[in-house]
Amino acid sequence: MKTTDTPPADVSEDRPPVVKTSGAQTPAKPKRDISGSTLNVFSHGVLILWAFMVVMPLLWALMTSFKDDASIFESPFSLPDKLHFENWSRAWSEAHMSDYFFNTIIVVGGSLAGTLLLGSMAAYVLARFDFPGNRFIYFLFVGGMSFPIMLALVPLFYVLKNIGMLETIPGLILVYIAYSLPFTVFFLTSFFRTLPSSVAEAAMIDGASHTRTFFQVMLPMAKPGLISVGIFNFLGQWNQYMLPTVLNNNPDNRVLSQGLVELATSQGYKGDWSGLFAGLVMAMLPVLAAYIIFQRQVVSGLTAGAVK
Repeated sequence: MKTTDTPPADVSEDRPPVVKTSGAQTPAKPKRDISGSTLNVFSHGVLILWAFMVVMPLLWALMTSFKDDASIFESPFSLPDKLHFENWSRAWSEAHMSDYFFNTIIVVGGSLAGTLLLGSMAAYVLARFDFPGNRFIYFLFVGGMSFPIMLALVPLFYVLKNIGMLETIPGLILVYIAYSLPFTVFFLTSFFRTLPSSVAEAAMIDGASHTRTFFQVMLPMAKPGLISVGIFNFLGQWNQYMLPTVLNNNPDNRVLSQGLVELATSQGYKGDWSGLFAGLVMAMLPVLAAYIIFQRQVVSGLTAGAVK
């Protein structure tokens, strides 16, 4: 009896058929931009290094202001054993830092207000009105930015002496205003040109005068630019040393920069180093506080004229 062998069942019959599509390709994975990531890491590394170089001296000065003189020389980079608050009180009272601080606030406050008022008025006229000599006056202000202040020290000395304002706080305020006006006018002229003119035209149609249009309409719109240029002028005027040294030798009218030098040299080789660092931190805190408070306004003012 013959038996026929049946072939084994194909195991592939239970599987779904494989459909081959011609011409369809799976999308390739995007290649990683190695150069971009490398540049990103490098830029972040540079920023971290720059932040370290800026922050560490400030923290070291703050830490040193709470040490005594012996600890400053024995272990300059160690933490203080205890907080010596008497350094601050000694610098504030005995070293007359309170008087220097008060004089600096008066000088910088008066000069900053005068600079912003006169600079904004001049910049508004140069930016909004066409008249003969407009560009000439504008380039005179721009040229004043490149004029070295050292060349003007001797003429300024004799000018203030002739008008009876040498070694006085009002005379120093006038000099600070003249020193800061070129940059202020240059900065605000470009800013006023970016403001919409339709608002000023609408105010003029409603019967507003040029003065009222400027103070009630255009000046509030220029607030970001005023804050930005005000911060720059504040930093330059607060840290100014050359002008008050030449034009203000009256001990009763000295500013903080002169007071710090006086504190460093008053006792010769027995200098009060702990009090000096305390006075240095006192002079540094208002600048840091101003920048931290108005940081967003400074950035918005610098970028407001970038896109119309």
